[in-house]
Parts: sequence; structure tokens; C-alpha cells
Amino acid sequence: MLTVQLARLLGDTAIKVNSAAPGYTATDLNGFRGTQTIPEGAVEPVRLALLPDDGPTGSCSERAGIVPW
Repeated sequence: MLTVQLARLLGDTAIKVNSAAPGYTATDLNGFRGTQTIPEGAVEPVRLALLPDDGPTGSCSERAGIVPW
């Protein structure tokens, strides 16, 4: 809900607000038990950081695409 509220609040600006679900990534947070590497887990956050001006805002996504709210 915070993503949607911030996206609406900043809707008249060039700032985009989206959420990324990086997946079960092996980090010290989970004792390195994740099923993917850190570079694999970084794919979606980096993609969102590089969105074009006409990219989405107020969305949640993972490597496979948009996750419906």
C-alpha cells in the first residue's frame, strides 16, 4: 500500500515508486540458503532503477513480470 500511496503522491513529478520482489536470494539474512545468487536477485531492482520516463509507477514486480496487487 505504501508503494501505491507514494506513487500517487508523487504522480505529478518525474519520480517513480515501484516495489521489487527479488526472490529467494542467498544472502547472510537467510544463511546463504537462497536459491539464486546476489547478481540474479539484483536483476529486478536494477531494471526498475533504469525505467524510462514512460515506465510504470505504483507497481510490484519480479523477474517474471508484474505481480498483481
